[in-house]
Amino acid sequence: MEKKQHPCPSFPHFIHGADYNPEQWLEMKQIWDEDMALMKQANCNEMTVGIFSWSTIEPREGEFDFSFLDETIEKIGANGGKVILSTPSGARPRWLAEKYPEVLRVDDQGRREHIRGRHNHCFTSPVYREKVRRINTELAKRYGKNPTVIAWHISNEYSGQCRCELCVNAFRDFLREKFHGDIRELNRAYWTTFWSHTYDDFDQIEPPGVLTETGIHGLNLDWNRFVTAQTVSFIENEVAPIREYSQLPVTINMMYEFTELDYHKVARVIDFASWDCYPEWHNGDDSVIAQRAGFWHDLYRSLKKKPFLLMESTPSLVNWKPYNKPKAPGLDVLSSLQAVAHGSDSVQYFQWRKGRGSSEKLHGAVVGHDGTADTRVFRSVQTTGSILQKIDEIAGTVTDAQVALIFDWENMWALNYCQGYAKDDKKYFETCYAYHRVFWERGINCDIVAPNADLSGYKLVIAPMLYLTGEETISNLAGYVRDGGTLYGTYMMGTVDENDLCHLGGIPGGELKEVFGIIAEEIDTLYPAERRHAAEHELADYCETVKLLGAQAVVCYTDGYYKDTPAVTRNAYGKGTAIYQACRDTGSLKEKVLWGILDELGIDSAVHAQAPLAHGVTAHSRTDGVHTYVFVENYSDKEVPAVFLREPMEDLLTEKVTDCCELPPYGFGIFKK
Repeated sequence: MEKKQHPCPSFPHFIHGADYNPEQWLEMKQIWDEDMALMKQANCNEMTVGIFSWSTIEPREGEFDFSFLDETIEKIGANGGKVILSTPSGARPRWLAEKYPEVLRVDDQGRREHIRGRHNHCFTSPVYREKVRRINTELAKRYGKNPTVIAWHISNEYSGQCRCELCVNAFRDFLREKFHGDIRELNRAYWTTFWSHTYDDFDQIEPPGVLTETGIHGLNLDWNRFVTAQTVSFIENEVAPIREYSQLPVTINMMYEFTELDYHKVARVIDFASWDCYPEWHNGDDSVIAQRAGFWHDLYRSLKKKPFLLMESTPSLVNWKPYNKPKAPGLDVLSSLQAVAHGSDSVQYFQWRKGRGSSEKLHGAVVGHDGTADTRVFRSVQTTGSILQKIDEIAGTVTDAQVALIFDWENMWALNYCQGYAKDDKKYFETCYAYHRVFWERGINCDIVAPNADLSGYKLVIAPMLYLTGEETISNLAGYVRDGGTLYGTYMMGTVDENDLCHLGGIPGGELKEVFGIIAEEIDTLYPAERRHAAEHELADYCETVKLLGAQAVVCYTDGYYKDTPAVTRNAYGKGTAIYQACRDTGSLKEKVLWGILDELGIDSAVHAQAPLAHGVTAHSRTDGVHTYVFVENYSDKEVPAVFLREPMEDLLTEKVTDCCELPPYGFGIFKK
């Protein structure tokens, strides 16, 4: 039986659309009709509306005018399209800030911010929460059952922090709850006797900042956790009236390499994940850029274990990077289909039509200032839309991954605060990317999961630089291996607990010593130009010395004072296996070890590949439980003459059966078994 999981069940198809801002053209409404015709020409079937429309919908407090939304939604529906409707809290109107200054944020130097930009609002403010809830209630009542609307887009790119009195008191309450109202418990967890920074009362605690305490790492971590928790609470406040008056799913748009929020926790209060993808294409090797974008596609797919939506991308260029370069012909379509290959059920752009003024007037758009369809960018969007129509049967299919990589925001925060190793850059992102690239280059699906996720369905789990491991994480990893899983850990594993206190008794902490069968003694942080070696493999940055406690040495160091000691170990634990890489390599060591593990576990590529595919080439698959769909992608500007499939498959673009495909520069193939 076919099983599909559509993010928007009322529209079980690929979504192809854009952020649409018709309120910017209220004085030139003939453009609205032009837009409807152009949307059909562009093969677009959806528009996201209302993201920054608060001042148009509620120009004065309590005075609502939905005429522009009514007309827009009616026009799009009559044109055969669908709408993802946004709540407007990402940019509050001027009257709200002037009348209720408490909604404006206070920075880490105690200064209340002025009206500027967007996202300049306090998530704790009862006034702001009430005003957001009120307008969301009105929107949900009016459009919650509108047949043109298929989902809710809640706010826009949640971000930012506030240190006003309301937030400070909420933070103290957050800590009171965590530490059961016992300040002594907090002092123990924070190790505050260091520098005589012991707290006598929760009311003495201030958030870390430029003028306050930043040397208590447990406090820093809990502030980050509080910011996530307060944002989640605000999202729940936004979503509550939507749930009351509408059964449509809700999402928020997340971001690339965003460090402020723990999206694993945020994802619990939304129905499907979506994100805004803006890589710096052509800034170096496009295959590296593609793989890193693929990492984030995989992460957002993994948040809910079902298809996600690409909520924003540019059809050409952005306007806010240091250098704003358009995507080359071919890559414009390929980069859109990359999201689909990784599990997206949409390709959406920011923006539909270029605005005339303000900060994003030069940002790429489907329709430029010329207002015509006669542009390269428009034609590439047409092509993407046409392809999505041809492969519409893939919408709703899922990604079956036998490999998972652990990525953890809390671990990243702890590493960033840690004063040790390479003090200013531990390279956590870079290291996670490097392990993910091993699977990307072989065309193997890889989920990106939290350390406390259910790991039972994976044959192999990679845990790079998992420095922070509380009891729950230790138990989860140990149980996974004990039950037959294969765990691949690295240097720094299990150094501190959830409060950033070092584990006693040696590292890795707790049961992880038995899981890996080693104890780490010390770590050599190499200078940037310094290199060490393990067999023929070059090492950089970190070389950890370990003592065997039952594990076997797989590879040993060949230089340095730790010559002939283990660099990679293997240990049997319960029914499973734990591999430990004690050093960072420049590429070949992890690849050699992991290739052997993949072969041993029978984890195969989506295509016929016993070694990495040609440079820039990768493959991904999706399934409905009956059919398998394989995407083969070439992110290089060189032609690849042949990539062989595992068996003859139907080419969904040509409707021919073949067992191989040729890939032009920035080319792709989509196949069905």
